[in-house]
Amino acid sequence: MIDKPAGLTSHDVVDRLRHLLRERRVGHTGTLDPFATGMLVILVGRATRLAQFLSGLEKEYEAVIRLGYSTDTGDITGKRIPDPPEDLRATGPWSREQIEAALENLRGEIDQVPPMYSAKKQAGKKLYELARQGQEVERKPVRVCIHAFEPIKSPGELLKDNLDGTFDFDVRVACSAGTYVRTLAEDFGRRLNVGAHLAELRRTRVGDFPINQAKTLEQVKVSLAEEALGMILRNPDEALSRLSFVDLSAEELSRVRNGLDIRVEGATWSDGEWVRLRAEHGHLVAVAEFSAVAGSLHPSVVIAGEQS
Repeated sequence: MIDKPAGLTSHDVVDRLRHLLRERRVGHTGTLDPFATGMLVILVGRATRLAQFLSGLEKEYEAVIRLGYSTDTGDITGKRIPDPPEDLRATGPWSREQIEAALENLRGEIDQVPPMYSAKKQAGKKLYELARQGQEVERKPVRVCIHAFEPIKSPGELLKDNLDGTFDFDVRVACSAGTYVRTLAEDFGRRLNVGAHLAELRRTRVGDFPINQAKTLEQVKVSLAEEALGMILRNPDEALSRLSFVDLSAEELSRVRNGLDIRVEGATWSDGEWVRLRAEHGHLVAVAEFSAVAGSLHPSVVIAGEQS
C-alpha cells in the first residue's frame, strides 16, 4: 500500500514503482485524482492478477467540502463557475439541523451522475477528454451506496468561516466503489442551496486496509537501499482475507499449479463463490471458483507457478 502524495496521478505512482522495483508488472486497484492523497493499493508481479477481486472494495475518505461556489471539475483544481443570482443562492452559515438534513439525504443507496472530469468512458472516449474539448454529454446515473457521511469536527465547530464568503466543512465518507466524492460534495451543496466543491480529499481506507499501513514512495526507496523490501511487501493472501480459504495438500497443490480442479467434500459455499487456495504458511497459490454441481474448486486465477 502506498500513501500517494498530492500532485501525482495514480499512474505516476505506478510508473515510479516500476522503476524502483525493476518490475514491469505493477498496478493499482482504484484511481485517486492528482490533487488527492492517501491509500493506493498496489499489486506487484503475479499479484496483479488479483485486481478483479479488489477493485470493488469499500473506500473511506476524509474530505473538506468548501461551500460558497462550484468549479467545473468539482474540486479545487477547477475554474470557478459564475454564481447564480443572489436571490437563488444561500450565503450561510447554516444551522446544524440544515446540515444534518442535507447529509441524511445523501446517505444509503443513491443515484450519482458521473462528473464530466472523470476517467469514465462514453462512446469509447474518457469523459475528461470530452470536457477538455468543451463538450458536455448526457451521463446515465450510477447507483452507489454511501455507508457514512458525517462531520469530523465536534458539533459546535461544524463550519469554518474563511472570511471570504466561503465555509469549509470537514467530513468522513465511507462508500461503495465507484462513488465520486466530488459529486457528493456538489450534491451536498445543492441541498443547502449553495455552490460547493472539494477543497481537500484523502483516502484513509480501502477494504480492510487503513492508511496507517501505507508507505510513502520515499519509504519504499529507503527499504530498497537497506534491502528490507520484505518489510513493506505484503502477502497477497492478506488482500483477500474476506474470502474463505482452503489449505492444500501436496497432491492438491500440484493439481492447482497445473490449473486442475480439486474435489471438496461437504462444502457449504454458494455456487460461483470465490475461495482462496493456500500452500504452507498461508501462501496464496490461487483463487478458485466453487461449482456446487461438481463439488469442486476450479483455480481460475493462479499466482504461484511451479517454482513458488
